[in-house]
Amino acid sequence: MPDLANQRRLAAAILKCGEGRVWIDPASQEELADSVTRADIRSAIKAGVIRRKAVRGTSRARAKIRAKELAKGRHQGPGSRRGTPSSRVPRKERWMRRIRAQRELLAELRDGKKIPAKVYREFYRRAKGGMFRSRSHLLVNLRLGGHLPEAAA
Repeated sequence: MPDLANQRRLAAAILKCGEGRVWIDPASQEELADSVTRADIRSAIKAGVIRRKAVRGTSRARAKIRAKELAKGRHQGPGSRRGTPSSRVPRKERWMRRIRAQRELLAELRDGKKIPAKVYREFYRRAKGGMFRSRSHLLVNLRLGGHLPEAAA
């Protein structure tokens, strides 16, 4: 197998790429050993004996797989968390989710005639004051106050 370092160097200069991207046909290496001028190399390029390899990009395959897994909820355990709970989901965001759910529940109960408007208004204000942790906590308080029967909602 002949040493084609010089031919590779010339081809890289002609093809305007690095030597690593120069592909030389293994079947034609014996004939290429005699090519010493730039004209010889140009004719070899025209014949397809020497080619420029495509640029290799960074593969996104692993990133795509990870993104799919994250969408399913994987890789979210305590060992992967960096930052406080409030930096991962801001306090305001948590509050908005909680209060909207509670207000929807209250409106549903009022519109379904399960609680009177007066009770709705009272519990709406309590919810605004942050009295309830969740929808279920709100329901427990409604039942304890005797505003809702055990089976309702």
